[in-house]
Amino acid sequence: MKVSREQVAENRRRILAAAGRLFRARGFEAVTVSDVMTAAGLTHGGFYGYFGSKEDLIAAALADVLATASPMPRDLDRYAEAYLSAAHREDRAGGCPVAALGAETIRHSSKARAAMTDGLRRQIDRLSEGAGGADPETRRQSAIGSWATLVGAMVLARISDDAKLSDEVLAQARAWIGRQNGDEHNHP
Repeated sequence: MKVSREQVAENRRRILAAAGRLFRARGFEAVTVSDVMTAAGLTHGGFYGYFGSKEDLIAAALADVLATASPMPRDLDRYAEAYLSAAHREDRAGGCPVAALGAETIRHSSKARAAMTDGLRRQIDRLSEGAGGADPETRRQSAIGSWATLVGAMVLARISDDAKLSDEVLAQARAWIGRQNGDEHNHP
């Protein structure tokens, strides 16, 4: 039975969504093609009709999850409040793909790294639009520093097995970003 173009597109969307969640939750190596296809509600045998390899799936899933991430509000302090939260820390599967998979992507294909690079460029551009500074160069510097702080703090908070330290990392990073933006009420 022939599958319609619409069904093919829907199946691909389901595969990418399942892969994005599983990869963020468990990492690239711990997730099999069969895991992804089962999570998508499809058979393993159909995988190669959509992707040539697991590496192709990784690159496509990264591109998809980075492109479909919710847009960042112009208010960096509000974004930091949500990003550097306990809820985000606990939701690896639905959270930031950069914090969850950045270090792993370093060791993957050039396609995966290119997808992550494109996402990085878009995020810096978005942050630059709302960043403080008298000129584009200063706003870009602020955007890069803020994004590095956000992602780095989330990674550090997630790796800690000490809940108090993890919470402190998130709170202090939020406060630091608030000070960078002149928001003195954002101190812990």
